[in-house]
Amino acid sequence: MINIAAKFPLGKLLMTRGVNDRIADDLQFSKFALGSLRRHARGDWGAMCQEDKTENNYSLDKRLRIFSAYEHPILPKIWIITEADRSATTILFPEEY
Repeated sequence: MINIAAKFPLGKLLMTRGVNDRIADDLQFSKFALGSLRRHARGDWGAMCQEDKTENNYSLDKRLRIFSAYEHPILPKIWIITEADRSATTILFPEEY
């Protein structure tokens, strides 16, 4: 079980097949994905413009969808999306959206 101090419920943790396969094959990517999930849960929205960060902060109180993006110098970019009803949080590659 993963223990993450979160500002909001993450719900069921999901990932796309592409992310799952990369995590299974690449320890560095696995650490990046888990670190990004921790950041998302704490309200650090990653590589988002200020307008999108402001929208996410608004979405915390209004229970709207929360969307984050995380970049790494040598690993592929990932997105993390928590559903408005907080039933699930999904990690995916942008091209899998």
